[in-house]
Amino acid sequence: MIDLEILFEDENIIAVNKPKDIASISENDLNKETIHSILERKQKKKIFIVHRLDKEVSGVILFAKNSRTHKYLNQQFSDRAIKKSYVALVHGIMKNDEGVINKSIREFGSGSMGIDDQKGKASVTAYKVLERFDNYTLVELNPTTGRRHQLRVHLYSIGHPIAGDIRYGEKEIQKGYPRLMLHAKSISFVNSFDKKIFVSAELPESFKTMLGNLM
Repeated sequence: MIDLEILFEDENIIAVNKPKDIASISENDLNKETIHSILERKQKKKIFIVHRLDKEVSGVILFAKNSRTHKYLNQQFSDRAIKKSYVALVHGIMKNDEGVINKSIREFGSGSMGIDDQKGKASVTAYKVLERFDNYTLVELNPTTGRRHQLRVHLYSIGHPIAGDIRYGEKEIQKGYPRLMLHAKSISFVNSFDKKIFVSAELPESFKTMLGNLM
């Protein structure tokens, strides 16, 4: 069993540091281990899914311990009151220090998402450059909406795909990276007692090693 790092826990909520290459929740194969199944086994109770991270993504993920909190957090996500921050290493050098990508997204089949201004759902991502390297840019990403693959699709759409993203980018080039260089750095929300909670996860070694090789 994977030893999950618990970042925050109280009687209603648990947040863990998701490793890369393990699914957040079960999709097709119910026998495969997921973050959700591990938590349920460790907690010995039903754990409620609030949101998810792509299998290739690492970082902070939230779960609820009861139906009341599940409903409460879902409403916060619906109201866009929960703030999420990601770090990504993208191909190319981004010119602007910060900006907003406002492009609608829809599913095009086989799980792939893409930009469609006519039929897509509104999707907004703010970005800020953290550091520039010779052929890469390290950025902080703050999505307002939570569409599937939103960050990956948005960055690909502006010519800066995330390093290691086999689905969105030149496949042969992307296969040369040890991981998808996307990490859920932090999440902030107000709990049911009106207390502001901020949870963060450090960059994993696999991410740090890649960055170190660029310096």
